Amino acid sequence: MDEFEQVLGLYISESRELLDEMESLLLNLEHEENQSESLNGIFRAAHTIKGSAGIFSLDAVVHFTHGVESLLDKMRDGKIPSNSELTSLLLDCKDHISLLIDNVEYKTALSEHDDLNGRALLQTLVIVVKQGGTDGAEESATINTQLTTTQAVEREDSPQVKSDNWHISVRYHPDSFRFGMDPLAILRYLATLGAIESITTLFPNLPPASEMDPETCYLGYEINFNSQADKLEIEGAFEFIREDSQVHILPPTSRVSDYIALIKALPEQDFQLGDILVQSGSLTPNELEYALGLQRDLKNQSINVPLGSIVVNNGLTPQPVLESAIAKQNQIREGKTKEIQSVRVDADKLDQLINLVGELVIAGAGSSLHAHSSGDRILIESFSMLTRLVEEVRDAALQLRMVQIGATFTRFQRVVRDVAKELGKDIELVITGAETELDKTVVEKISDPLMHLIRNSMDHGIEAPDVRIQKQKDPKGRLTLNAYHDSGMIVIEVSDDGAGLNYEKILKKAQEKGLIPEGESLDVQEVNNLIFEPGFSTADAVTNLSGRGVGMDVVKRNITALRGTVEVQSILGQGATFSIRLPLTLAIIDGFLVEIEKSSFVIPLNMVLECVELNEANSDISPNSQQSYINLRGEVLPFIRLRRLFNLGGRPPKRENVIVISYLGNKVGLAVDKLVGEFQTVIKPLGNIFSHIQGISGSTVLGSGEVALILDVPNLVQKILTTESAKALYSQA
Repeated sequence: MDEFEQVLGLYISESRELLDEMESLLLNLEHEENQSESLNGIFRAAHTIKGSAGIFSLDAVVHFTHGVESLLDKMRDGKIPSNSELTSLLLDCKDHISLLIDNVEYKTALSEHDDLNGRALLQTLVIVVKQGGTDGAEESATINTQLTTTQAVEREDSPQVKSDNWHISVRYHPDSFRFGMDPLAILRYLATLGAIESITTLFPNLPPASEMDPETCYLGYEINFNSQADKLEIEGAFEFIREDSQVHILPPTSRVSDYIALIKALPEQDFQLGDILVQSGSLTPNELEYALGLQRDLKNQSINVPLGSIVVNNGLTPQPVLESAIAKQNQIREGKTKEIQSVRVDADKLDQLINLVGELVIAGAGSSLHAHSSGDRILIESFSMLTRLVEEVRDAALQLRMVQIGATFTRFQRVVRDVAKELGKDIELVITGAETELDKTVVEKISDPLMHLIRNSMDHGIEAPDVRIQKQKDPKGRLTLNAYHDSGMIVIEVSDDGAGLNYEKILKKAQEKGLIPEGESLDVQEVNNLIFEPGFSTADAVTNLSGRGVGMDVVKRNITALRGTVEVQSILGQGATFSIRLPLTLAIIDGFLVEIEKSSFVIPLNMVLECVELNEANSDISPNSQQSYINLRGEVLPFIRLRRLFNLGGRPPKRENVIVISYLGNKVGLAVDKLVGEFQTVIKPLGNIFSHIQGISGSTVLGSGEVALILDVPNLVQKILTTESAKALYSQA
């Protein structure tokens, strides 16, 4: 990848961050009394995207964003009041800018539909600006509804520049003729760089005719110069008179914006103010040297004048460019303090690091095993320290992939707003636990399931305002997203205060579809979980949002693929809560290693409560069943023999062990042959051919090179509790 592509990639990444910020501010705009700060933030985001796009000649982005800026500028000035319709328009504009950025990244062109939509949005912006502002017509004239028209730079007014040409001011030294200088020759050379549109000849120091000296030069020029040359090339025309004469070169208004854009695009290096102006092309090296010389002379006279004041007062650079350079200098200084706090790292490099750490864990486990088998005490102590360091490296590496879930939650504000508007409902989104952290990979994969749950709650759960009023509820519905940590896992809850799940309706629908036989009795939780069955829907009509029975089964399947579970709890008339439990990371976990016959299994350590010995005195062992019971300090604990569950064959040892595990507040036991101990587990996913195996969620490689299977604890707990419930119902019958 060349340097241009890298810089362009950085622009695309930063533009997406700015668009996310813009959307968040727009969504908050309707609920704020003082909107000035948010409007300024939205304008800054749009302005930055447009200014940087000009550097890469992204004319479509520049042109469309300029139209958005025109409206935002009127809103900031209070000439156009903010309302929900304008917010919707700006959100649509934000989406179109995002689409333009996508086209830049993937090097594609707008589809005909998107192109027409963009032109319609731009035309709407023009109309709103014309109708809403006192001087809107003049401003909107710069907005062309044809996206094929390019506008590479922004126009800015300058008190010193009255046209869009270079303005050159020359005052010759009195001895220029004596030095052999020919003013006309300089003008002829200047004409080779562009076109002299107009020239005004001045005689600033012309004495009375009787006192004139034919060898003295009294000339001065004010030149209106049209050229595509840069400032340094134009300055070259006056190279031989620069040291003695006064030459001021002021850029056209379009160049002012070019300079500002170039300043913003400068790398975050330790530039001085003069260096920034030279790097942007607004100031030439000769002009900088001249300005610094003036500053030194004034300092010798005990007069301290900032360099910026000197270059502006002497006409070396326009005031807007100086202000931009000062802002860039401040940004660089602030960035120095922040650069230690944050570093942008490519996701692929981070994944590679996690994989290497995983292999390091496996290699470390193998080396530790060999050290213990050698019996060398010093070697064992050395590997013990190495193992501790590997654990710290593992934890630090995993922490790099941890991100707050708040960013994902915030994205749903737009979804809630748009869907509520489509449904004709008034719904507010409440976010709690936004600071809860989990693996970036999990965050990326949980977005779609959350989207389904949120849309389902808004469509099926929360009632229309008139219905809520009849039920003596607040006409505004509430949807809550909450996240928290629990037993080494993250729990994400999607709650609403709507109608809740209708037990009778779900049961009847399930019987109609043949999911359960007529007359079978199920508890409330079992009936509620039927909504996750493929093709199941209780909707009376098919809409754009739901009713086809596609969605909830996909939710469960995607969450299960992440080694997670989803459950729903509901109270009729009061609302429903969907609870998703997920592992914090998909890469490495702390496990508890056990053995059965010649097979090894790993249990996630955060779910292990204790280990007890199994004997006839404390257990009720059913000879023909996988499941039995143990007396755990007066508490009846159901347990299951993994040997029988996985058909491993052989005979159990005289001394079996039961590992007590807990999930969702339910305690069960797993009977195994041998307890090995804690083990750092690098999770390796099972192939598709093994995806149907119940009770297994993955695999890992032991230090000895053998493969151990990772137990799916939620699945096993559910299996044990389901079997226990079935036994209880059978005994009652």
